[in-house]
Amino acid sequence: MALTIYEGRPADISHRQAREIRVYDLLDRLGIPYQRIDHEPAANMEICDEIDKTLQATICKNLFLCNRQKTAFYLLLIPSHKVFHTKDLSKQVNSSRLSFADGEDIIRYLDSEPGSVSIMGLMNDPENKVRLLVDREVREGVYFGCHPCVNTSSLKIKTDDIFNVFLPYVGHEPTFVTL
Repeated sequence: MALTIYEGRPADISHRQAREIRVYDLLDRLGIPYQRIDHEPAANMEICDEIDKTLQATICKNLFLCNRQKTAFYLLLIPSHKVFHTKDLSKQVNSSRLSFADGEDIIRYLDSEPGSVSIMGLMNDPENKVRLLVDREVREGVYFGCHPCVNTSSLKIKTDDIFNVFLPYVGHEPTFVTL
């Protein structure tokens, strides 16, 4: 698969989803530069590995979790090479019985589909119903890779811009965890 890196938003947005365009609009409004790769849906690890190699950024697993009662929701960002164990995280966030949230909750809180979950979805959570959890290793990377709320494009953004510009703007304070 040949991947091309583009600077910024696509020139032709006529066939793009509104949720994707809103991400580009916000990044542009905040003055956050980004590179973009368009690709087939990232449905397997081979595609993800190729995207990672091309972007040369810290690409994360983005896990949307909830407690058993569905009264607390979490977006967990962990490096792609780490394995997620519920019990390790539950202790750190003082919440038992964490599990994956369903697709309806992903749409409701992040305006994303399953397979497209991303930190960018926090722009769609103005009431802060989702708590952001970030593995400390993610913060150490110079560049951060994520989807623009669709899994047919991937972005490369400076990690400092994510944590010092984007997150303060959308009103989400990260909780750092160690997994």
